[in-house]
Amino acid sequence: MDSDKTIIAAATKFPKPADRTFQYGTAGVGDFTMLKNLLDSVVYRVGLLAALRSRKLNGQIIGIMITASHNPPEDNGVKLVDPMGEMLEESWEVYATALANAQSDQQLLQAHTNVIDECHIKPEAKANVVFARDTRSSGAHLIAILIEALKATGADYTDYKLLTTPQLHYITRCLNTQGSPYEYGEPSEQGYYEKTAASLKAAMQGRQFTGSVTVDCANGVGGPKLRELIKYLPSPSEGGLDIKVVNDDVVKPERLNHQCGADFVKTNQRAPPSSHASPLTRCASLDGDADRIVYYFNDSDGSFRLLDGDRIATLAAAFIGDLARSAGLGEKLKVGVVQTAYANGASTAYVTQDLRLPVICTATGVKHLHHAATKFDVGVYFEANGHGTVVFSDLALKRIGKYGPQSPAQSSALETLRALTALINQTVGDALSDLLLVEVILAHKGWGPKEWDLTYTDLPNRLVRVEVADRSIFRAVDAERRLESPPGVQAQVDAAVGKFKNGRSFARASGTEDAVRVYAEAATRSETEDLAQKVATIVRQAGG
Repeated sequence: MDSDKTIIAAATKFPKPADRTFQYGTAGVGDFTMLKNLLDSVVYRVGLLAALRSRKLNGQIIGIMITASHNPPEDNGVKLVDPMGEMLEESWEVYATALANAQSDQQLLQAHTNVIDECHIKPEAKANVVFARDTRSSGAHLIAILIEALKATGADYTDYKLLTTPQLHYITRCLNTQGSPYEYGEPSEQGYYEKTAASLKAAMQGRQFTGSVTVDCANGVGGPKLRELIKYLPSPSEGGLDIKVVNDDVVKPERLNHQCGADFVKTNQRAPPSSHASPLTRCASLDGDADRIVYYFNDSDGSFRLLDGDRIATLAAAFIGDLARSAGLGEKLKVGVVQTAYANGASTAYVTQDLRLPVICTATGVKHLHHAATKFDVGVYFEANGHGTVVFSDLALKRIGKYGPQSPAQSSALETLRALTALINQTVGDALSDLLLVEVILAHKGWGPKEWDLTYTDLPNRLVRVEVADRSIFRAVDAERRLESPPGVQAQVDAAVGKFKNGRSFARASGTEDAVRVYAEAATRSETEDLAQKVATIVRQAGG
């Protein structure tokens, strides 16, 4: 077939590295992430798969994002976005892995043919793909390879240039829902800003923001995109939110995620060195592709206080639950929270005991949390690292949209709730959307960061990164809270944990690098540090 020859002719330019085995979706986030010089063959093959996925779905538009999120500047990655803006369907990850690992051109062609045969794809069907990238220096090179793949397979495509990852998810969903009852918005970057700005205004219900929020953009794509969004929002002099943007240097790619960003703040439990915020000033940090956000502040005594994904989840769940009750929908909307093992134990207790809301614990990764969140009418999911959003079921959206309020108070709560369904990017965690969600809630409550922090007291916690020779030997079970491999390691971890009051610790292999992340909690900071180091030593010895 001519198309086969075209695919192979282009593939010969991007041979697979002989000594590498690739795995799609190991982090639960659905992507390939690695050093940029290893990605050429992978990106080409992802392009082939995107076209196949679109053909399988009768020409629906598939998204591709070139980004490595919070990873160092020398890394890059690629992930696929399904038509409704969600991650690639899990059953297709095996095809992504098979294509990526085909060693020869003939093996690649065979893997390609296998997908067509197993999924009953009509090769002549139309294929449509959209894509974008973050600000990494290798992005343009990888996009050029992606375009070669899409041309070789005869797919129609649109390059959306530089976007945050959530913006591409948003646009993908908008394009696929145009003209349907589920129309999500105008499928453009401008449409994203206009929808966000309009829903922010509606959600505020005339309330006022107090003070400013300083946003560290990790020197990534979130910087220019946040500055662009600000143009659509009322200025502080008009009663709008005062957003101070820092760490938005995208001219020097090597500064991406360097001593800044959400992962730096969460891992190091301190503000970026470039942060000079005054005590009790709200601060937030995005990650490199703006799909994570954490808040923090310096207390009046100078101590650092982190308000991470757990805090955002509890704040959102409490507020949305209160709004539903105030609107008269308390009995008609089941609100629930989804967490991972990284969630602070105190946050789980607060949700179940104080808020009296159900909690589901899943494996790490947005695809697992998102799926679990759909089991609720309103599912709030956040990883502790700040990656998360709120998902409203179709039934919940209908009830919120059609409900007739019985009083002015119900009407006000209902209008705020409706506005939140538009303000929140329900396709995926979105740092810009989540930033504004938090600010709306704090404005409604009249809270500063200290009042938010006082809702419950975190157990001291520590996250340690341990480099290992082979991360794949560390296999976790029970929502990644226990290791079944290497043999005997979990027993050593249990023995270490048992020596500490309120002790809890687990080890989980990274999905994107040869490292294992060790999480520890205990009653005091010193005990937590001691427990984390003990478990890290166990992992280091087991990992060789």
